[in-house]
Amino acid sequence: MGPPLTCIDLFAGCGGLSLGLKQAGFKVRLAIEKSHMAGETYYHNFIQPVSEPEEWRRFYEDISVEEQARSGLVVRELSEVLNSQPILSELRDVEIDLVAGGPPCQGFSLAGRRNPRDVRNELPWQFLEFVDAVRPKAVIIENVSGMQNNFRNHRARSPFDELKTALAETSPGYAVQPMLLNAMHFGVPQHRPRVFLVAVMKTMAFDLDMNFTSDTWDSTFDSQDPIERHTRPFLAPRRTHFDVDGELGHLTVGDAIPDLLDTGYKPGEPGSDFATEMRTDKAFLKAATPTDANIDCPANHVLRRHSDRVRKRFQLYLYLRRAGIHPRVLAIPTKTGISEHDRRSMMHDALASVSYPVSLENGSILAGNKSAMVRLINKLATKKHSQEALSPHEPAPTVMALPDDFVHPTLPRAPTVRELARLQSFPDRFEFRSKETTGSLRRRIEVPQYTQVGNAVPPRLARALGARLHEILHAALLKKDSERRSDTVATEQS
Repeated sequence: MGPPLTCIDLFAGCGGLSLGLKQAGFKVRLAIEKSHMAGETYYHNFIQPVSEPEEWRRFYEDISVEEQARSGLVVRELSEVLNSQPILSELRDVEIDLVAGGPPCQGFSLAGRRNPRDVRNELPWQFLEFVDAVRPKAVIIENVSGMQNNFRNHRARSPFDELKTALAETSPGYAVQPMLLNAMHFGVPQHRPRVFLVAVMKTMAFDLDMNFTSDTWDSTFDSQDPIERHTRPFLAPRRTHFDVDGELGHLTVGDAIPDLLDTGYKPGEPGSDFATEMRTDKAFLKAATPTDANIDCPANHVLRRHSDRVRKRFQLYLYLRRAGIHPRVLAIPTKTGISEHDRRSMMHDALASVSYPVSLENGSILAGNKSAMVRLINKLATKKHSQEALSPHEPAPTVMALPDDFVHPTLPRAPTVRELARLQSFPDRFEFRSKETTGSLRRRIEVPQYTQVGNAVPPRLARALGARLHEILHAALLKKDSERRSDTVATEQS
């Protein structure tokens, strides 16, 4: 078989992409992550368990970038690695198979200010500088789907198109396939569309007669029909889950966390194949419990504290989901620029289908009549438009970095870090480190556990894409070896 295929993970975060690539058969030679908070999670799970905070502080503060690189993780800016010729020379000499990573995407996101002068937009170009220095056989660049759009307000080109062109021209020259892959199409219980630029050396693309499309391949287009699958670009992973009932149906929130109670694991069977895998999978994880001893509660399953008012609002969100009423009804009282008459009309329309009294699943009454319901909504009103109760019967919406974006599907509380990690397809033995959350301006510089989960590439999605590239790179190696043997035989015969 020969040596394993190797990869490097840039902007590695807590390690979702690395874990998926490991599961696909790659050996992660090096990961680079500037945040010591996310870096601690990566180090703890993949390099060596961290037992003492001082031990970790010494690693990320006192050890040189070259010594960190020898451990397998650099906790520095990518620019420091680019300035280290010893690291770049060694990586170039070992012929890395794949460089992958997700440059920080806030500057490209539809949710951000979309300013093309944002300094964060320079980081993808550092990624390409690294590719040029190391010359891997294949490249993955991951980012949010909004990266495709032009910076219309600033009259600038789409950075997606610019990156695609620049990657193609990066030495030694790459054939590039743009893709829009939704995590739920690959066994992740979450609707999470993400854009990828996936590339291989042009010489390899020619040798294997690969087909590419200039348009972005969307995993939504994939089909179960083997006759139609020939339309999939050569580099695109095969979709595994479809909009049908049964074995290949999309996984849901109910599939993800059926066995997690407030106190830990529910006694008995996990309740789904997915939950079983999440509870038992410890491959590639250094911090995993070395035995199969019974564990009552997984790591990172810590309940958030909520005020009575917030718990009441969460109860209302749970009712609104069951009643099919949009959760933004709670934003109506906060609307400005409209008359009181219009506000009352909007409230009347939103509550037209409500039957009274409004009660919770446990039988307690939220509102006895319409007037009481309106008073309750006015009391619990919020400008936060992203909050909603998760549905147990559907994939989760895209998991973000804030703990209170979602409400638990059956309980009036925010999901725990572990529950959101399940929605991202992290196994329970993957332990998130540092503090759980942060607030205010510290969000600009700190990467606590909830943010680590929300920023990660789902391991199952990374595994699907990595498996396809592993298959292709392995085929290229076999073809090259076969041609070398044929040349040797021909030489000996002559």
